[in-house]
Amino acid sequence: MLRTWLQVAALVAAAGIPAFAPAQNYPTKPIRFLVPFGPGGVGDITARVAAQKMSASLGQQVIIDNRPGAGGIVASQLAAKAEPDGYTMLLLNNAHAISMALFKSLPYNTLGDFAPVSSLGTFSLVLMVNPDSPIKSVKDLIASAKANPGKLNVGTIQIGATQHLSTELFKSMAGVNWVHVPYTNTGLVLGGLRGSSIQVAFEFIAPVLGMIKAGQFRALAVTTRTRFSGLPDVPTVQEAGVPGFEVTSWNGIGVPAKTPKAIINRLNRAVAEAQADPDLKQRFQQMAVDTFPNTPEGYRKHIAAEIAKWTKVIETAKIPKQ
Repeated sequence: MLRTWLQVAALVAAAGIPAFAPAQNYPTKPIRFLVPFGPGGVGDITARVAAQKMSASLGQQVIIDNRPGAGGIVASQLAAKAEPDGYTMLLLNNAHAISMALFKSLPYNTLGDFAPVSSLGTFSLVLMVNPDSPIKSVKDLIASAKANPGKLNVGTIQIGATQHLSTELFKSMAGVNWVHVPYTNTGLVLGGLRGSSIQVAFEFIAPVLGMIKAGQFRALAVTTRTRFSGLPDVPTVQEAGVPGFEVTSWNGIGVPAKTPKAIINRLNRAVAEAQADPDLKQRFQQMAVDTFPNTPEGYRKHIAAEIAKWTKVIETAKIPKQ
């Protein structure tokens, strides 16, 4: 076998064919894009919009393969074990960074088993209350929580989700003490906020934007560094009284480790071209998503920083590792 490979290498060299010819010709067949969510959610839709634009750029179809389950582990395992040939991509997201901080062990390593290609988009969260609440600002919220320690109920979806960890980060940075009330889905969180079960909620903007605009909930602040264009009158948490606070959920594309650099760079260019498309920008904005262009190296640094950030939050909140 070794002799055969040496003979092939010698023939390639003698013919003057570069050893990286497959990467130069890439892609020559459809590309599978593993998405760790079911169809219809914001993550799935952003992946589909990006895949459509990337298909045009690459000259090959990018096919969405929804593989929900086990908090993203199902899709991630498939991607980690795939051939590093550029024909399998994975939708990396904020949950991959949180999982590295929250779980004692995983069947993959987010930075070791995947080569980042590019980030795709960022998702803002919003801090909101019932419109009849006496809490009308972040400063009101902090004052109320400090005046009534341990009596304010804050609702999010399940423990360990970005929404929950946002409450823990806010609590530690604002120096308040409140009670976290976990729900199994966003609908139940909103139901609790409409009633009297919880007084505050952290949620992604996308599913609640229309309700905020309709006056069903009062937005106190968004969690990103800059204001969200869809709610221009709503300040950031930093502006509203908690300097340095920032939570931005995100997603992007990764490929199996050891994928050739030339292929990673080609995919990165396809993502950049897709993000520059006005139609993609508009469709992302309709879902309260901002494009997030990045280099492979920049995306790797971003993921590493997110893992470090959420590790600190989880340790500070003394959330048991699962």
